[in-house]
Amino acid sequence: MGRYIGPQCRLCRAEGRKLFLKGERCYTPKCAMAKNRPKPGKAQYARMRKPSNYAIQLREKQKLKRLYNMSEAQFRRFFHMAEKMPGKTGDNLIILLERRLDNIVYRMHFASSRKQARQIVGHGHVLVNGRKVNIPSYLVREGDRVEIREKSKKLLVFKESLKEYTRSGVMSWLEVDPDNLVGTVKMIPMRSDITDLADIKENLIVELYSK
Repeated sequence: MGRYIGPQCRLCRAEGRKLFLKGERCYTPKCAMAKNRPKPGKAQYARMRKPSNYAIQLREKQKLKRLYNMSEAQFRRFFHMAEKMPGKTGDNLIILLERRLDNIVYRMHFASSRKQARQIVGHGHVLVNGRKVNIPSYLVREGDRVEIREKSKKLLVFKESLKEYTRSGVMSWLEVDPDNLVGTVKMIPMRSDITDLADIKENLIVELYSK
């Protein structure tokens, strides 16, 4: 599977928003977006043409895909899953992405970025309902208990990541016990519950894949 190994901040600049790919750094003045750096590539005056509808749709898809740290094949698979579910495909897609175990670990502040959360899950540090799950794309369900296994709780990475919990708390559909590194999925969120993605226009992604 192809993997991007270039500068992470370049992706944020390309999409014109913080993708929170570098954890703690994204909340400091060192963040490239905080410095108002221009988009990568040619000088802005050389790209003054109005973007096509396809370009706008593609950028929206890239933005969401990179936000969740996924490859094109993985993202497309989740889109096809969303298509088969009742309701709006765009809403279903974002809800499915939110249910990914690596995203839940990030949302509970057991990791400082989704990329780090993916590694934590892959290395076997996470238990779901008492059983080890090392598949980042595992979909959690309502009532699932997600925790860091006992042998891993002393790792410094978790203490550092939980600093963000004290600053911003967690989403309303999650519950976290930071002292014991345990969290519960109280309910499956609705699209309106995912407030930090309010600027994402998922209908453009549906239009792109429907061509």
